[in-house]
Amino acid sequence: MRKSDGLLKLVGLCLLAGVLVAGVLFPVVGAAGVISNQASQTVDEMSSELADVPPPLVTRVTDRDGNQIASLYKQYRIPTTSDQISDAMKWALVSIEDKRFYEHHGVDWKGTLRAAISNQTGGDTQGASTITQQYVKNYLINVVYRGDEVGQEKAQEQSIARKLKEARIAIQLETKMAKEQVLTGYLNVVEFSRQIFGVGAAAHAYFDTTAKELTVAQGALLAGMVNNPGQLDPWNHPEAAKERRNRVIDKMVENRKLAPEDGERIKGEPLGVVPEGPNKPASTCIGAGPENGFFCQYVLDYLKEKGLTEDQIFTGGWTIRTSMDQEANHEAKMSAQTQVKKDQENVANTLSLVKPGKDSREVIALVANRDYGTDPEQGQTVYGLPSGIYNMTGAGSSFKMFTAAAAMKQGVAGIYDEVPSPSRHVSNVFVGGADTCPLVARGTHAYCLGNNEGSDFPPEITLQTALQRSPNTSFVILEERAGMGPVVDMASKLGLRNTMASNLAGGKPDPKSDNGALRVSQKQFFGPKENSPGQGSFTLGVSPVSGLELANVGATIMSGGVWCPPNPILEITDRGGEPIPIKTEPCEQVVEEGLANTMAVGMSKDHEPGGTAHRAATEVDWDRPMIGKTGTTQNNGSAAFVGATPQIAGAAMVFRPDFPNGGLQDRGVGNVVAVPPDDGTMFGGRTPARTWFGAMDKILEGEPKPPLPKADPKYERMD
Repeated sequence: MRKSDGLLKLVGLCLLAGVLVAGVLFPVVGAAGVISNQASQTVDEMSSELADVPPPLVTRVTDRDGNQIASLYKQYRIPTTSDQISDAMKWALVSIEDKRFYEHHGVDWKGTLRAAISNQTGGDTQGASTITQQYVKNYLINVVYRGDEVGQEKAQEQSIARKLKEARIAIQLETKMAKEQVLTGYLNVVEFSRQIFGVGAAAHAYFDTTAKELTVAQGALLAGMVNNPGQLDPWNHPEAAKERRNRVIDKMVENRKLAPEDGERIKGEPLGVVPEGPNKPASTCIGAGPENGFFCQYVLDYLKEKGLTEDQIFTGGWTIRTSMDQEANHEAKMSAQTQVKKDQENVANTLSLVKPGKDSREVIALVANRDYGTDPEQGQTVYGLPSGIYNMTGAGSSFKMFTAAAAMKQGVAGIYDEVPSPSRHVSNVFVGGADTCPLVARGTHAYCLGNNEGSDFPPEITLQTALQRSPNTSFVILEERAGMGPVVDMASKLGLRNTMASNLAGGKPDPKSDNGALRVSQKQFFGPKENSPGQGSFTLGVSPVSGLELANVGATIMSGGVWCPPNPILEITDRGGEPIPIKTEPCEQVVEEGLANTMAVGMSKDHEPGGTAHRAATEVDWDRPMIGKTGTTQNNGSAAFVGATPQIAGAAMVFRPDFPNGGLQDRGVGNVVAVPPDDGTMFGGRTPARTWFGAMDKILEGEPKPPLPKADPKYERMD
């Protein structure tokens, strides 16, 4: 280096020193009431920004009784107060990071000037930041600008401007905060790698202890990590971590916070971290486990639908008390996987349970035979099988309840009126049948169908008996008489809101799709259109459906015709214990109470002799009043059972969840094979009904057996 260059650098350093002193001291004067220029205003704004943006905390998800089922977070942090942090931890940090911490006022002038000279003359790059300055920087990086790469880069760039701003804020903070507050704040915000932030979380994750109980060796390891948490991770880099820990111990000895002989002894100790990685909870619904994960996932989906962001949920430090009944959820899970093995290839058996009610509709259980998880080799999935629209092939004849309700509302038939039940029916209203159906126009066949093979019905049966024994022809004839508009509208009213708004692939209608069935909603597809009365196959339940919404249909009927939106939330409180309101749709009286009560009576015979669910009911010696309806799709591709008592309504569905072509080209995939003793042929009265009865028998054990509501004569028979 030429002498002239060295002289110029020396002059520059003198100027730099003057700038630092003048710039940093200015807010001290401002604190006395004379700040008025733009620079000082920027400092004030930045300081308030630090105060106004709270650090991310862990959100707790609990069951209805307050038992935690999951932790949701971006940063694993356990807030700790000063008296909850051991002195060993504090002195380890001060010794290695800022030995004059208790002497300066936010900026260590000696260290700052020394670092400036070293950096400007080409020596080793030095930071010389005090703990207060590091607190500012870490708060910006880990809190204010988390997720903002540009902001994070600016908060740690090696520039005089950045250091000046950081120093000014540090001094301003120390006019407002005591030293212990600064030290505690820093120890709560700093990163320790692997999504672990703050000493409270680090103590638990690294040593399975509390910050108060941290020893010298443990505190020294953590204090050493803040310099470079990734490279000093004790599991990935144990030698580097130990070397750094021992350097911290040496500094504690040098600063007279530890006796030399104790320091030498402690340096010989092993790292002592928990084996096989940090001890911290999963950061997503995976932490809820294979049994409760589906409910947790539904809670997340529900809150996002209500306008909350994932960032709000995962960083708010909230307590989300859900409506989940852990006992009910457990019994539902056991029943589902008893009926269909969890690892059976491409078969889902789901059960969704809700509470009837005219003011709310609490969801209490959401399960599947499959475990919630990320390992498909073990049959796991993170898709919301019990709540979402994942049954692509439908719920079969359970949809006949919509036709029955619409027929009653339209004055077509009362519950005790007789309806035709021919073995075969050729519609003179609907078209779109197979080539085997009569040709009614060029290229157009009538819609024709028959009852299940082996079924033997008299020419006419009451509507109640039709619901119990489920002849296909009776309900297509009722569709013709009631009209498809009222039938599909009834499905939406009673509970299939999202289902009927989705397309035939279970997703949002796509106006740009080449497939016409995907361009419109199910309500539009099956309902009447110009020059078309609609699709008569709707009553046979051939389209995608949500199990949770199907359960809610049963709850609406049991609630006197009052529909309420399914709700998994009892309350949410923020980190300060204040409630967070969630706006929900109001409950609606969607059909007359008399109609709903009469429908309940009409559906009350399915579990009795002659009913399609009788066999499943007798296996658990069922003796409670209830409503029920089974359903099986063509070729036994899927099956369902909807059932309800006055206390709980639920829907069980068995279906194939994996459809590579969106579910449209794979209908009629063959028998769904249940566990023994079934012979492999799937019907709604078998595995789905057994799943429902198996769970409900245990959940309601010891509970009262309230009667069903009485039928309204207005809907018993039509004049």
